[in-house]
Amino acid sequence: MKVVTIGGGTGLSSLLRGIKHLVPATIADLSAIVTVADNGGSSGRLREEMQIPAPGDIRNCIVALAEDEDILAKVFQYRFSNGEGLKGHSFGNLFLTVLTKVKGDFLDAIEITSKILNIKGKIIPSTDEMVDIVAEFTDGKVIKGETQITEYGKQLKGKIKEIWMEPSNVKAPEDAVQKILDADFIILGPGSLFTSIIPNLLVEDIKEAIKKSNAYKIYVCNVMTQYGETDGFSASDHIKALHKIVGQPFINAAIINTTIPPDEVLRRYMKENAEPVVADAGNVSRMGITVYAEDLLDKGSYARHNPKKLTEVLLKVFKEKALKRTA
Repeated sequence: MKVVTIGGGTGLSSLLRGIKHLVPATIADLSAIVTVADNGGSSGRLREEMQIPAPGDIRNCIVALAEDEDILAKVFQYRFSNGEGLKGHSFGNLFLTVLTKVKGDFLDAIEITSKILNIKGKIIPSTDEMVDIVAEFTDGKVIKGETQITEYGKQLKGKIKEIWMEPSNVKAPEDAVQKILDADFIILGPGSLFTSIIPNLLVEDIKEAIKKSNAYKIYVCNVMTQYGETDGFSASDHIKALHKIVGQPFINAAIINTTIPPDEVLRRYMKENAEPVVADAGNVSRMGITVYAEDLLDKGSYARHNPKKLTEVLLKVFKEKALKRTA
């Protein structure tokens, strides 16, 4: 079975951390297509100063797929707390940057790093070119840059009306396109809708490959709304936004969390204007999408998916789809 995941940020790495345990017994070929549009923090600084695609989300996904998240994986996640020019940078970001400069190719740098950490799958950026996402808000303001879009959204002056990529004609790596075309299952999310998942779909090659692919396409909806981006969005609203970007309905199944976070966690998120995503399973089902509504919440101080619970639901989706194919 061939599986392709698409996204970025902590959401995709959390998913990978769970499903890597299905390799190779259930998943023979696992790939992650990752956004490189991040322009904040360590990634943003390296991107600007060294003129390379943002390495941060790539690094997180490589570490998540490491066969054993031992000392080497921890070294790659180490973030310098002091040092002139070093403070705020993660070692893994610096390592990918140096390799890119030495090899002259971002894709080669990812491949070498993946071998060093002995990952259980393949990491591919949605493009290996320098890109920015641009959003127009309902108040008419046009904002460029992932971090800037998020920060402007927090002012709650308007909602994202349109989103696009600059430059618009960037190419996806051939391997990314082929993996999508050959996939049995494509999983989008979890992660920030407008700044982790959609940026991948703004690469025309990726979008067209998804439309052509015969894969069964699964969307893992966020647990919480994203402050300034998806305020008031239900699960069906997330899916509608994805369909709008691709230009047609394409999601076959949706995995939705049904559990409300503990009160102390919920109160902290509410202070930041984030709320649990309404699991409007009926609306999603009326869209012709198979719904898997489950308790997917992780324990702890953050409202996030539990990798093990999410993997169990995905395994159920894989098995049910396989049974339908043989029926």
